[in-house]
Amino acid sequence: MGPPAGGHSAFAVRGSFSKDRSVKEHQLAPGTFRRILGFARPYRRQLAAFLVLVLADAAVGASVPLVYRAIIDKGIVEGRTQYVVALAVLLGGLALVATAISLTQRWFSARIGEGLIYDLRTQVFDHVQRMPIGFFSRAQTGALVTRLNGDVQGAQQAFTSVLSNVVGNLAVVVMTLGAMFILSWQLTLLALALLPLFLLPARWVGRKLADLTRLRYQLNGEMGQMMTERFNVSGALVVKLFGRPEDESATFGDRAAKVRDTGVTQALYGMFFMSSLALLAGLATALVYGLGGVFTIRGELAIGTLVALTAYLNRLYGPLTALSNVQVDVMTTLVSFERVLEVLDLEPTIVDADDPVPIPAGPVAVTFDDVSFRYPTAAEVSLASLEGVAVLDNTEGGEVLHGIDLDVQPGHTLALVGPSGAGKSTIAGLVSRLYDPTGGAVRVGGVDLRDTTLAAVSATVGVVSQDVHLFHEPLAVNLRYAKPDATDAELEAALREAQVWDVVERLPDGLATVVGDRGHRLSGGEKQRIAIARLLLKDPGVVVLDEATAHLDAASEEKVQAALQRVLEGRTSIVIAHRLSTIRDADEIAVIAGGEVVERGTHEQLVAADGLYAELNRTQFAGASPGFAEDVDVDVDPEALGALTLIVEGADQPT
Repeated sequence: MGPPAGGHSAFAVRGSFSKDRSVKEHQLAPGTFRRILGFARPYRRQLAAFLVLVLADAAVGASVPLVYRAIIDKGIVEGRTQYVVALAVLLGGLALVATAISLTQRWFSARIGEGLIYDLRTQVFDHVQRMPIGFFSRAQTGALVTRLNGDVQGAQQAFTSVLSNVVGNLAVVVMTLGAMFILSWQLTLLALALLPLFLLPARWVGRKLADLTRLRYQLNGEMGQMMTERFNVSGALVVKLFGRPEDESATFGDRAAKVRDTGVTQALYGMFFMSSLALLAGLATALVYGLGGVFTIRGELAIGTLVALTAYLNRLYGPLTALSNVQVDVMTTLVSFERVLEVLDLEPTIVDADDPVPIPAGPVAVTFDDVSFRYPTAAEVSLASLEGVAVLDNTEGGEVLHGIDLDVQPGHTLALVGPSGAGKSTIAGLVSRLYDPTGGAVRVGGVDLRDTTLAAVSATVGVVSQDVHLFHEPLAVNLRYAKPDATDAELEAALREAQVWDVVERLPDGLATVVGDRGHRLSGGEKQRIAIARLLLKDPGVVVLDEATAHLDAASEEKVQAALQRVLEGRTSIVIAHRLSTIRDADEIAVIAGGEVVERGTHEQLVAADGLYAELNRTQFAGASPGFAEDVDVDVDPEALGALTLIVEGADQPT
């Protein structure tokens, strides 16, 4: 039957006026409204029923003051007891009907709203999952999460909160004003004359509320970003190592204080807004009772009519004020929808072939045929709003690979060496199809990777990189990411082959142990061996090792190398390494420099050729370059070595 002004409706109106009014100037992309309706199509019957209930609720609410009028004028004044009782029963019935309508309306609203949130959220998540790695290297994670949470929820309000408010408020205003004009057009016009006295200051307060709301979102975002950075393991380690917890607490306290002060100011403005709305209704009621009372005494207005007019006033100002700001409400939800559609419209650059060719099973050849490559521009893979910039850079970078010709026979090992930045990891990324070449072709098992599916590439190619990422999940869950149906026995077998089962046995809950953020409960060497076990479970035909032992101490490297020997057996392998001692036995070594293959051959052939490889080999033995450090036998005091290991591996949690 509709809440009175100053109640729940006042909060709704306040929320409407606190929104960013500049959104009215936003130009929606062509076709946005049509696409929004497309999302509503599966819920059209429920939406129709929902709108009927909204109108029914307005009609029931509009009828109640008329019953008040009849009780007084036709019942009490005329002394008709049975008539009064009958109308009182009718009022009780209307209250029950209104309650049933409200509950049913809320059920439809929840079904439609939550259904739309589910549809939008899953579509965005699935779409983002298909984006190339270049997208994730540019987009801010927080901005993506906001699209999946805040913008999706804002978008669904177009069909629930905003739709019901617009239709419901419009129906209430039309029915209420119609009834009031019929009862007394003079008093109705007088009551409406007071409205501008409220709307002008309300718009001023609304601008203040919008500015404060925007500021508070910004301050909360900064505070949240600080917590995100300081509460992960890496951030917490930096704070502790540099001894800055007091400074961090002071900085956080300052930011939290700004949020507090903004919240207090926002609450005061909000209370002023709601008090003004209640004051308006109170003044209008006083005016109607004053003049209406005079009319009643003169016999120009019935007492029941006066009471009905006063009841209608309490239903009028809230909806009427909300409708004055309806453009902001509608545009706010449409802009949220547009931001969601913006992500869905960004097409993935790495896609499955329309008529995919299967990759043969087992160890297969890997071939680079005159491959060239440049990294995609920001405009090709990202959105300005996800990077926090006004305009994306569309300047093409130079080629990082030029005319690469490589061929790895089934079951053989190709090692890639060369200076940092030469293009070795880029070559590895092309094999696993993180990128597509801009020229030439990469073939696995004779199949151009662009002619197959991403799932087929993933099933065939396995990668172990130098930075292993483990999810904050139990160890078994991380391992089963490679093989979801793997049994515990299979997990144990893989861990034993990866030389890490003894570590798992010492964990508090074994395979059920949660490994922590990014696997920080494990040391670097342990994580590498876990990654190898995961690769063994996957059992790919092609293995890419991208500097898998680059950051390990000698003891850990020895264990990882032993595990890697098991991985490489019978598989086609591409190994990227800075330590030349680890790849001397490769079937072929390719030296990459400046994005080109400058030398190829076995270790002995390349040393004999006295080129770049031989120079790197001599440099490592001399120990002159930290980028190519060779294993050197030196006498080190055991206690000093233990202290050095503790410093280097300070980030690792004890197992």
